[in-house]
Amino acid sequence: MGKVITIGEDAYGRLKKLKRQGDSFTDVIMRLTTGRGDLTRHAGKWKDMTDKEERELFEALRVAWDKWQIESP
Repeated sequence: MGKVITIGEDAYGRLKKLKRQGDSFTDVIMRLTTGRGDLTRHAGKWKDMTDKEERELFEALRVAWDKWQIESP
């Protein structure tokens, strides 16, 4: 049996935008609250990256960050 929670209209709207086809609100909340793990497990994985790959990575991150800032309320 599920639980009933009350959220504001803004929070509801944000959750609704994050729903994928076939998702329930529970699916969205679980996706958003599931930990992504310890970042230290990735330590050293980029040690063989070339300068060109590093520039491309940072450019892609910059573009994604700029896009996120524009779309975030």
